[in-house]
Amino acid sequence: MGKQYSESAADASDSDPAHTGEFREHRLDLPPEAAGLRLDQALARALPQYSRVRLQGWIEEGAVHIDGQRMRAKDKVLGGEHVSVRAHWAAQGRLEPEALPLNVVYQDRGLFVIDKPAGWVVHPGAGNPRHTLQNALLALDPALAHVPRAGLVHRLDKDTSGLLAVARTIEAHTRLVEALAAREIERVYLAICTGVLTGGGTVDEPIGRHRSQRTRMAVRGDGRSAVTHYRVVQRFRAHTLVQVRLETGRTHQIRVHLTHIGYPLVGDPVYGGRRMPAGCGAPLAEALRAFARQALHASRLALAHPLTGQPLVCESPLPPDMAGLLATLEEDARDRRA
Repeated sequence: MGKQYSESAADASDSDPAHTGEFREHRLDLPPEAAGLRLDQALARALPQYSRVRLQGWIEEGAVHIDGQRMRAKDKVLGGEHVSVRAHWAAQGRLEPEALPLNVVYQDRGLFVIDKPAGWVVHPGAGNPRHTLQNALLALDPALAHVPRAGLVHRLDKDTSGLLAVARTIEAHTRLVEALAAREIERVYLAICTGVLTGGGTVDEPIGRHRSQRTRMAVRGDGRSAVTHYRVVQRFRAHTLVQVRLETGRTHQIRVHLTHIGYPLVGDPVYGGRRMPAGCGAPLAEALRAFARQALHASRLALAHPLTGQPLVCESPLPPDMAGLLATLEEDARDRRA
């Protein structure tokens, strides 16, 4: 099928990932097939590089005109109207680029995949205004200042290591956000939990903010839907290495779900993973006390490339701290069998 929406060639630079202009401008004609659609629906089809929420915001701000007139997002179009969009594009407010070392495992004109070390905050916030992954991304590619959240599509907790996707254009960001919502991005983690799991399974329990401890999340009947699949990779005397696959991406989801079924992550200071198993030998006890974070690593990211549609799979080996802990667990298991 040919292109149904015609857009002025003068605005083609808006799709350039290096575009840093103060305004985004588009001029296009709606096709007859748009007749009967809401204005925001017609624009979402005409400008798929933007989310419908962003387009609705521009309509409400008066940045969108139909045949020279303002309309509401819910107003129906007839088809054939001329649309002009002149929207102010705000860069990331006051966020300073910082040239911090980044492990970039994949990059092209539309996408970065970053292997984040444990200890890095992803987004600036209270108590963490600088030295975050977002600061580092803006130094890596200044044009990310004009992409929401500097291109970040999902996040990892500060002390979780592993792979993150970063969109380099508005179009790529919109498509990746949609793919994530549609559960089309595969995110696989490796975790070391306390206790010996007998087999794999699925935790399908809603998650919400803890009622009294506001820094924690909890399984709650009125929470948001959350689904976690897990399978056993290796069992030890009192611990288990598990592979975890997420369907949803709630805050602290893996940590909360595994704690809920009785197997908190080793080293987790929030959800009870600091306990020492009975009869723990001295080398393992020392290794467990020294492990300073939740034992969780985002090891695999698989998705359809947001610009080409081609499959992309990235993998990350266990970082040294988790690999060292596994080696100690294996040694402990051998000593117990001897």
